Amino acid sequence: MKKKVTIIGGGLAGAEAACQAARSGLEVDLHEMRPLVMTEAHQSGWLAEMVCSNSLGSEEVTSASGLLKRELRRLGSFFLRQAEQSRVPAGSSLSVDRLRLAAGLTRKLQGMPGVRLIQGEVREVPDGDGPLIIASGPLTSPAFARALSGLTLRKHLYFFDATCPLLRAESIDFTQLFAASRYEKGEADFWNIPLDKERYEAFVGDVVRGETAEVHEFEKKVFFDACLPLEEIARSGTQSLAFGPLKPVGLVDPRSGRRPFAVVQLRQDDLQKNFYQLVGFQTRLKHGEQKRIFRTLPGLERAEFERFGRMHRNTYINAPLIINRFSQCKQDGRVYFAGQLSGVEGYVESVASGLVCGLFAARDALGLERLELPRETAVGALLAYAANADWRDFRPSKFTFGLLPEAGVEVRDKKRKKELKAERAGQELDQWIREAKI
Repeated sequence: MKKKVTIIGGGLAGAEAACQAARSGLEVDLHEMRPLVMTEAHQSGWLAEMVCSNSLGSEEVTSASGLLKRELRRLGSFFLRQAEQSRVPAGSSLSVDRLRLAAGLTRKLQGMPGVRLIQGEVREVPDGDGPLIIASGPLTSPAFARALSGLTLRKHLYFFDATCPLLRAESIDFTQLFAASRYEKGEADFWNIPLDKERYEAFVGDVVRGETAEVHEFEKKVFFDACLPLEEIARSGTQSLAFGPLKPVGLVDPRSGRRPFAVVQLRQDDLQKNFYQLVGFQTRLKHGEQKRIFRTLPGLERAEFERFGRMHRNTYINAPLIINRFSQCKQDGRVYFAGQLSGVEGYVESVASGLVCGLFAARDALGLERLELPRETAVGALLAYAANADWRDFRPSKFTFGLLPEAGVEVRDKKRKKELKAERAGQELDQWIREAKI
């Protein structure tokens, strides 16, 4: 009889973990509550649906997301292979048709030998002898979140996240926009709305004065820094948006031959070009305010919204108190935590967490040795951060080059330092793959 691993949560981490465990020869029970129980952010019942953005970040190896994706490809990431098949134009970044990717990945996983998809909400931590991977995500249901508090012996932490508005292409006046990518990287994959100083300042004023949706009285206003709502950024200073999501650097309006004072970018969201995202426009402005304020932008005067920007609560555990560097629960060794629930932040980081949890859990079930990933690798550094950060002020983190050790790369040039760290990361990962026989 084959060994079995149980996975709770069919998001990016859970789907990747299921594939890795199945490839290792295990039976997999993958539990996903959608579509029977929906969340406030998902649109479908497909597995691995990306909800906030359709971008997986830069492909350049000297970028954090680029190095992390390179490592995941070397480790045989199921999700990234599927993502390539749903790719949409986005310059030097990997962006996808979100729903096409989720639908294709679901069908692929359902047809994978050994994988059984079980739809329905899990309300208690299941008993059993085999490994259990908990990847229920930042939108873990209230009932299962309460059940987890018994396992972790602690209350959950959370922060607020926000999603960008999605516009219908036929409602956009593209004649007022220009097509370009920053520094002409890739094709002209973004549509850009140029703003002069006067129009920019008027827009900022509208955003700051806009009425926002209130959070519940029992919830604190805590935001993830890399996903701050537009209005929170605007309140930090008049020029903050011009140096943030509306920065015009690397963009020249071909009609004037000049760089605009500020630029609002639209990114293609699906292969058919039916929808476009307002890049960096995560917001908790009320829906009526979003429509009123964003329609003041050139080309969006008659914009129709397929989806408004939204706030949602992200749940995560206090990882340094609860898991080790294998993402294994210290209180119960059969349990692994994967994805954003485990204290990593970001799409690619969630995939990385799910991948290694699937590998570690499988090796545990099969009685094989597990080797810690080197701290010099992007994936290893991410796991080390979650396990060893200061528990008194723990916040989920994306991978950054700052998590990689400085020893051996003491150079002053920042780009060269990243190149050296990336080169070392590749060597260390290749050595680990050989030793672990992955």
